[in-house]
Amino acid sequence: MIIALAVLFAVSVLTPVFFSWWGRKTFYLLAGVLTAAFLWTFVYLPDILPADQGALIGAPDAPPAEVFSWIPQLGVELAFRMDALSLVMSMLITGVGAAVMLYCARYFPATERGAGPFAAQLFAFAASMLGLVLSDDLVMLFIFWELTTVLSFLLIGYSAHRIFARRSAIQALVVTTLGGLVMLVGLLWIGELAGSYRLSDILASSDELTGTAVDIAMVLILIGAVSKSALVPFHFWLPAAMAAPTPVSAYLHAAAMVKAGVYLVARFAPGFHDTAFWLPLVLGLGLITMLVGAYRALRQTDIKLILAYGTVSQLGFLIMVNGLGTQDAALAGIAMLLAHGLFKAALFMVVGIVDHKTGTRDLRALSGIGAAQKPLFIVSVIVTASMAGLPPLFGFVAKEVVFESFYGYAEINGVWGWLVLGGIVVASALTVAYSARFLWGTFATKRHPAGHAEAGKVLRPTTFHGKPDAVFLAAPAILAAATVVFAVAPQPLQHLIEPFAAMFDPADPAVEPTYLALWHGLTPVLALSVLTWGLGLGLFWLRGRSEGVMRSLPSALDAERLYRANIRGLDNLAAWVTSKTQRGSLGWYLFIIVAVATGVPAGVVAFTGHTIPNHIILAEGPMQVVLGALIIAGGLGAVWAPKRFMAVLMVSLCGWGIAGQFALQGAPDLALTLLLVESIILVVFVLALRTLPAGIWTQNPTRFRAGRALLGAGFGLIVMIATAIAMDRRVANPVSVEYPWMSYDVGHGANIVNVTLVDIRVWDTFGEITVIAAAATGVASLIFVKRRDVQRRELHEVPTGSVGRVLSDRALSPQQAKEVQVARSFATVAREAWLVAGRTLAPEHRSIIFEVVTRLMFHAIILLSVYLLLAGHNTPGGGFAGGLLAGLAFVLRYLAGGRYELEAAIPFSAGALMGWGLAVACFTGVMPLIFGGQAFQSFIIDLYLPVLGEHHLVSSVLFDVGVYLVVIGLIVDVLRSLGSEIDVRSEQDHRRDTSLGHGIHSQTSLGVAR
Repeated sequence: MIIALAVLFAVSVLTPVFFSWWGRKTFYLLAGVLTAAFLWTFVYLPDILPADQGALIGAPDAPPAEVFSWIPQLGVELAFRMDALSLVMSMLITGVGAAVMLYCARYFPATERGAGPFAAQLFAFAASMLGLVLSDDLVMLFIFWELTTVLSFLLIGYSAHRIFARRSAIQALVVTTLGGLVMLVGLLWIGELAGSYRLSDILASSDELTGTAVDIAMVLILIGAVSKSALVPFHFWLPAAMAAPTPVSAYLHAAAMVKAGVYLVARFAPGFHDTAFWLPLVLGLGLITMLVGAYRALRQTDIKLILAYGTVSQLGFLIMVNGLGTQDAALAGIAMLLAHGLFKAALFMVVGIVDHKTGTRDLRALSGIGAAQKPLFIVSVIVTASMAGLPPLFGFVAKEVVFESFYGYAEINGVWGWLVLGGIVVASALTVAYSARFLWGTFATKRHPAGHAEAGKVLRPTTFHGKPDAVFLAAPAILAAATVVFAVAPQPLQHLIEPFAAMFDPADPAVEPTYLALWHGLTPVLALSVLTWGLGLGLFWLRGRSEGVMRSLPSALDAERLYRANIRGLDNLAAWVTSKTQRGSLGWYLFIIVAVATGVPAGVVAFTGHTIPNHIILAEGPMQVVLGALIIAGGLGAVWAPKRFMAVLMVSLCGWGIAGQFALQGAPDLALTLLLVESIILVVFVLALRTLPAGIWTQNPTRFRAGRALLGAGFGLIVMIATAIAMDRRVANPVSVEYPWMSYDVGHGANIVNVTLVDIRVWDTFGEITVIAAAATGVASLIFVKRRDVQRRELHEVPTGSVGRVLSDRALSPQQAKEVQVARSFATVAREAWLVAGRTLAPEHRSIIFEVVTRLMFHAIILLSVYLLLAGHNTPGGGFAGGLLAGLAFVLRYLAGGRYELEAAIPFSAGALMGWGLAVACFTGVMPLIFGGQAFQSFIIDLYLPVLGEHHLVSSVLFDVGVYLVVIGLIVDVLRSLGSEIDVRSEQDHRRDTSLGHGIHSQTSLGVAR
């Protein structure tokens, strides 16, 4: 089963390639693949069918199943199971899917550009639906469920240039996703109650699952089912989804997607049909949907919408019978599901042919097609009669056993049962009426209505642009033929359904179970069928009066309008919240974030009865007191600082004090990393401050200072309290107890911190460096207009801001010109070529001391960063600390020589550095898989080098190299974004101001001369 699903998904991925080769002929290939899948299902018949064809005995206790472990910690498995219900659904999905693919080969013109992606999505949908009905794991079932939702969104929105198609696709996505998320809660809930996520295990233990929790879980699952199958109040999305191409309607909305909800009800019915809310929801919503859908179908003039609302009505019918929970209803429900899939898919194909050949679906404009297109008319008569439940067709056979099931239910349950049966009869009569209306509206020769200038005269026959070829008509004809064959010989289908029906108890053990047959004799059920035919045909005969009555009736509550009103209300609420919170003020955003982060934990602590531990140690030594005072002073200084630069210094003072606390507590790695981070952040802040006003407060500073100081103190206090409470409530040994021996024996390193980052919790670190790369990309996107590599070339090509620029400024005084000449000669001395500040910086921006310090320390810092990288596995350091230190070295080069010096120091893209770092990290994760290990598994290589002696190389050090490169790339990217780019813009502004000044001076001089 897993191989079959893998093949189907692989074909869907390759379909666009096939289309580039063969065009729309690829649909023949896809039809052949689904036909092969249909034949593949027959392989499982011997394992599923009962040995005795005359008895309702179950198949073997263990139907074919395949199970592979996926997430064992969560109990999630790749579990697939082929029982009788899955087999029937698989045959319907693959069989009708093959017919739809054959139909597509003529539906789409040869020049249709979007047919390739459409075919891939439709085929992937078939694979997803097959995976859904085969899944024996709740999580896998939900995954395939949501795959069908996403793919249906893409298929419904195929005509993306039409706003109605886009709205319909979004509407279907929102409604079915909402139901799916509610269903997910129910699935996980029932899985936890049962102690297993395997569907077969849950159903096997259903007798032990009782109580309110189970009842609520079933309600949540049913919400997902009725939203997918478009029952009231979710029914409105299905008619709107008719904006999709007709093949989508013929497959998703007749034989596949909407059947998912019916399948889910049928799957859970054997074990949970007797829960408290099951039957009221299934029968109540199903009956209302039957009546609403049939009534709305009679009001439509678009023949496709007639079928769409008819589908809504019949989905309510299917949900009712498959959820009834008796042996007869199970047999009838699956038979009706198959019958509906056959006739409704064929009918949608007929509508597609009519629309394709006439250009209209309005029954008021269609006339005379039946006489002109007899093969199409014959096919339509067969499948429409099956939809109406007329003999001798399979729709009649299935509806007879459905009526029989509800007749037996009514005899046992009294008034409520008779009311349900009466509602079904009324809805079935309406089904007959709209079936006749569809057939008449599509194929009859009509006359002009009363009030028309030519009232009573025959309408001009609708132009039919060419007869549909054999391939175009073959798909609906095959389905129509199957409708006739299964009516005459329904025993194979009954034999196929019986193992599933055997899972239910009979409604009345004294009564013989029902069976599929074209003739059951003169029974009350046959009388009900005759009654529905008579009422339905009479209603159709009086269609003129009935349409007038329906138009005069006041419109009931419209679910679609309610949906749109809710969406508008949600949009308005979002706009209001956005207007109150998104004011364009960074201070306001921080205030909201910190206020929420303070208020929520404070509320939890206050209302959950937690007490603060009384054994709190304020300090373990005088140095901690000193550092604590330093941190507090930095915080107060940041609040009361009048200038931004001073505030940044005070914040950095807090960070350095915390780094000292880490060092005192025996955490040198944390102290070293935090010290480096704070130093780099200080530089970054200072670079960014060049574009901001020097002062902080633009409004009343006293009020804002006090409020923010109180909020900051409150946030720090609540974090301290929450941390103390959490540590005091520990009931199990911390996981870090195992880290020392794991670091030494498993990670082959003596530095627990580093081994944890690159081995024990390597997935966390890999995620963090990925986030770092994404953050750097975000910063660059905010700063750069052009690509980073283009910007970097421009830095080399245009030496703005150099001494040359200063020399070109004619406004210099003689003394300044002399100083510039001295600076220029100093900058061109050959021995100063390593640091290009003399040739790129104006004299007033240079610092000779800084340049000398840079020359002395740069290489030493780089060597020290490499040492921290390589030695970090056993001593304080590692890739992160080494990368930060190397970044500080490049910061030093930039501060000493400016942006040209930065380009000279590292003359390639920062994005490439981060990309190579991520690539190296990925390689260390994939490499063990090649040798049969696990992802990111570490291994050690022992080497003896003649001079250097014995060495132990651990593979996780290579991962640290990736971290090292990513961190350097991040710092260089930030320097280029907040340093070099701002330099460029400042110099451009200066040149613009200078040019403007020269222009004004020239104009003034010219005016004086005149």
